[in-house]
Order: sequence, then structure tokens, then C-alpha cells
Amino acid sequence: MTKEQARLDDAQTDWRRWGTYLSDRAWGTVREDYSADGDAWAYFPFDHARSRTYRWNEDGLAGFCDRDQRLCLAVALWNEQDAILKERFFGLSGHEGNHGEDVKELYSHLDATPTYSYAKLAYLYPQAAFPYQRLHDENRRRGRMDVEFELLDALEGDLAAERYFDVTVEYAKAGPEDILCRIRATNKGPDAAPIHLLPHVWFRNTWAWDEDSTTPLLELVEPSGKSAAPDSVVALHLRPDPDGPTVMGPALEERWWYARALDPDGTMMAEAPALLVTENETNTERLYDVPNQTPYVKDGIHRAVVQGDERAVNSDQVGTKAAAHVRATLEPGETLEVQVRLADRAQAQPFHPRQFVVKLGAWRGIAVGQIEPANPDRGVAHDGGFDPAGLFVAVVAGQSAGDIFKRQLGQNGHPIEPFLSVGLDVVPTIFEHFAG
Repeated sequence: MTKEQARLDDAQTDWRRWGTYLSDRAWGTVREDYSADGDAWAYFPFDHARSRTYRWNEDGLAGFCDRDQRLCLAVALWNEQDAILKERFFGLSGHEGNHGEDVKELYSHLDATPTYSYAKLAYLYPQAAFPYQRLHDENRRRGRMDVEFELLDALEGDLAAERYFDVTVEYAKAGPEDILCRIRATNKGPDAAPIHLLPHVWFRNTWAWDEDSTTPLLELVEPSGKSAAPDSVVALHLRPDPDGPTVMGPALEERWWYARALDPDGTMMAEAPALLVTENETNTERLYDVPNQTPYVKDGIHRAVVQGDERAVNSDQVGTKAAAHVRATLEPGETLEVQVRLADRAQAQPFHPRQFVVKLGAWRGIAVGQIEPANPDRGVAHDGGFDPAGLFVAVVAGQSAGDIFKRQLGQNGHPIEPFLSVGLDVVPTIFEHFAG
């Protein structure tokens, strides 16, 4: 029996409470339609999504949430060319696409176990400005008998020159209530290019529709506090509404959320990511020319990052929606990595504190990789040979372990910062070696 089968058979533990239940896009859907004529596409268009709260669901890029979708995780991106943060999938409504509604993105949901103990998504993010208007106008111009105008057509030259970021988002569970996320953006283009990674955490707005409900709260954990994390990690304490709506299972309990970043050379950034906090409230001023009920609204993080409006986020770092902001300029082939952990208890060391190196070699004709402490004085000393007991051997889709390590961890002797995770059952990997 595999460990995943054991999780499935465990009737006492709700391994499926958290999963990839967050919609890739929720705008233009029937569940959010309160129009008089039943035109869901026109009632909640894409342009409203960044500024307007949903009632019945949420959406996000590479999202993860609880079964009741009360607390959500997702990723936002910015290439310093787009007019908006990339927070959700863009597409055309039934009125706009020449073949009806259609998402205009390049992505793939690569993997997921039945309990979502592991899940992975790949997303291609252009380095040029995303052609929102051109995709809209050209598809609307074309007739039903014409082929669709796709992102590959709009950015043919840039994508042919590989001027894009290869973004992968992985989720893994250290336990049924302990979730880890690793976000990697690799510059596939021929020139240096800037990238912003913003892992998000937020509460779905349930309080605006119920006068008797309590507004949840997320707030920064002070570095000197009881639940403090290392200086390189930003930490949040999340307090859900204990009486909030539930469909199945108990109410959502308090949580702790952590994020840190790694430099392109694989070493941990000395400073924690910048924390941006706002409220998951509709920006009525932008949409309806009606004064906002709060100075901090749903699109506050977008305005702070893209428009440079620092007043759009709460300097007290308290609210219902937050993101860790990490920026880097990546040379061709370089990767920026951000790691996130959402746990049901405070973590003094949410991520592994030690640095290691990977050594590549061969054992009995099989390419292998071995993990060793970067400083032998702080760990177990090795003579440089390959001890079979310390090897990680795997073959995935015809790839040797050496190929896997070269792709994921760098060349021989390259320093890495191991990511605390659960231990995957398909193949033994670095995840399992450093499980806490």
C-alpha cells in the first residue's frame, strides 16, 4: 500500500479539506450573476475582477484553498510591462470570442494526488506586455468561421525567441493542516528581465453579506513576538471568523502563514519579503464612482506594486488580504524562488535553516545525486565518495536522478537551500530527506 492510499483510507483524518479548489477564474460566471437580464458575462467582466469582491467563490493563479473556500492561497506576477498584476486567468466572454468564451493563457495543471498531498501547475508568463486589448479586439472582429486569435499569435515573435518566464507552482502537505508551496520563475529568454513574485493569502468576503458575521483578520507577527520566525521570513497570524459559513466539517481555526525568498544563486535572501496588506473589499470608487467604505480595497496590492501607490496598502499591516512581494532581475536561465507555508500552529523554524550542496555522480551505472551539508563542520562529514545509503535514486519518464538534480538544483557543488516539505511517495527526493 502506498502512503497516498493510506491517506485515502484514513477515515479519521480529513486529508481532502485543503486542495486545488480555487477557480482559475470566477468572473463572468453564473454563480456571481445578479443581473436583471441574466447576462453573467456583462455583469461581472474581467476588468472588474481585480477590484470587485466575489460573493460565492474566489479565483486566483495556481490557487489552493479549504473546502469551504474561506481562506485562499494563490500567486500573482508582474513583469514591469503589464498595466495590471497577473492575478487570474484572462479570457473572453461569450460576447467577445468568435467561438464563445475562451481562456487566452498558456498553462498546464501537471500533477495532483487524490488528497492533494502534492499538486503542480506550470504557467508561461510573457516578458512583453500581455496583449489583453489585442486579444479582445481581434477575436471580436473575427467571425464564427474564422480561426481563433490566440496568445501565440499575438506574441509570436517574443515567444519564438523564448522571451517568457517559465513559472511552476508546487503544493505539498506536511500534514492535513500543514501546507507548503514553492514558486519558481525561470527566465527562458536571451536577455536579463525583471520579475515580481507575490504569493497571496486572503479571506473570501463573507462578512459583507451578513450583518451578524465577524470580519476575519490577518496581521503581521512581530519579529520579537512569541510566534516570531527568522529575520529572513515574513510571518502572518490569521484569525478567521469562528462562526463563518461552512458546508462540510468544522469551522476554520486560526492559522500562521510564512514566506521567504531565495536569490537566483540558490542562497536564502537575508531580508524577508516586503509584506503588503489590504482588505478584500470592493473598490466602489473605481467601478461606480461611489466613495469607498474603507481606504484599503481589493486592488490595493495591484496599485501599490504596479502604480507605486504606497497609500493603497495598510502600513499597520492588518487586513483581510495580503501578499509577500519579491522582485529580482533574472539573467538568462536564472530562477527566482519563493517558498510559502500555511500551518495550523506557529512555527519557530517554518523552513529548514541549513544550507546544503548537491553532488552528482554514478553508482552501479545509475546517475545519482547526493545531498551534503555545505559546511561539513556543521554536519556529517563525508569523504566525497558516494555511499549508497546516502543516495537518492529515481527514474521519472526515462530521466535519471542526475538529470533531475541538474535541472532542479543546479550543477555539481551548487549551493541550495532545502525546502521543508512532506516527502513524495512517487520517488524519493530532497523533499523527503528534509521533512521536519
